[in-house]
Amino acid sequence: MNKTTSAKTFNFQHTRKEGVFRTWFRGEHTNFNPDFAKMAEADAALKWVTQGWEPAERMVTPQTKITAFGSCFAANISNWLAARNYNILTKDEESNAYVVTCGEGMVNSFVIRQQFEWAFEGKKFEEDLWHGYEAESYGYDETIRKQTLDIFSKTDLFILTFGLSEVWYDEVTGGVFWRSIPQDAYDPSRHKFRVTTVEENKDNIREIYRLIRKHRPDAKIITTLSPVPLIATFRPVSCISANSVSKSVLRVALDELMRELGDEGYLHYWPSYEIVTDVFHSPFKQDRRHLPRAVLDFIMMLFEQVWCDKQPTDEEMLRHWLAALSSAGLVSDRIEAMSRDGKMRALRRIMSKRKVARHPEAEEAIRAQLERLEKILSA
Repeated sequence: MNKTTSAKTFNFQHTRKEGVFRTWFRGEHTNFNPDFAKMAEADAALKWVTQGWEPAERMVTPQTKITAFGSCFAANISNWLAARNYNILTKDEESNAYVVTCGEGMVNSFVIRQQFEWAFEGKKFEEDLWHGYEAESYGYDETIRKQTLDIFSKTDLFILTFGLSEVWYDEVTGGVFWRSIPQDAYDPSRHKFRVTTVEENKDNIREIYRLIRKHRPDAKIITTLSPVPLIATFRPVSCISANSVSKSVLRVALDELMRELGDEGYLHYWPSYEIVTDVFHSPFKQDRRHLPRAVLDFIMMLFEQVWCDKQPTDEEMLRHWLAALSSAGLVSDRIEAMSRDGKMRALRRIMSKRKVARHPEAEEAIRAQLERLEKILSA
């Protein structure tokens, strides 16, 4: 190979304009991992996490009929949007549908699939697989099925939140339970525990997608992975490591399906899991499972900014961002109350401090945001 051919074969991109350093060709899409300073900027989550997952156009209006269920994180989405006057069908207190009364307890892809198979196509299940929080058995009542079907048949947007990939199942029938098995119904000869595979979860979510496309062909679907970790695992390993696997299985399944089906324009992904785990330093309460209100509110406000036709104001976004950073321990803990109350005196007192950010690299960005909020409040 001569020098001319070699030069044409190996294309380098320069990291500096003057070409002091050379690097391997990076392709059409190269997105870098941000440092602390970049992650402290007001649009950090929008720029570094939701990038690439936004819809072509905002699709949620006050008239959009929304059904949200799955893990407990789905309840946060429902409550926030309902409070903001969006049309949440799963907030209908008159309905006995399970996606209304205990929809935030359907944490794995098998049970979410069961609800669509049961409602849309009347599928029967051989054993009592569905139990409430008090281990009470829920049957397959036809009236409730029709109520569920009515909700699904009206829905313009499904928001499905997946929580875990660990399941209890009946070895005889293959049916998967909503939760673990009630003590008085447990039969060790047939009731087993296992970690489901990426392929199984892909099959479930793909079937959910197929059923929605068949029965509600114009409806859109937003999938999301709950950031709430396992409270316990039934595996003989630590809960922390088991949780990592449980979330990873679902995250891979969702990503592969987005690459497979996303271009059709109906299936979407909202990175709530990544926002919690990578944007904030210490996002959980003392129990290390539940999110403080300020962090939850920011995630929901960001959802509005990306998905909803009616946009939050710059002041709303800035206040929620600073409050979330404060609640998660990234800036002064006084900023959360100041952001909520909007008191100018408290803001100026904070700005007079020598340091407001926990990381020195973020200090300049945080101060710039406080100055911006000061201008908004002074206007």
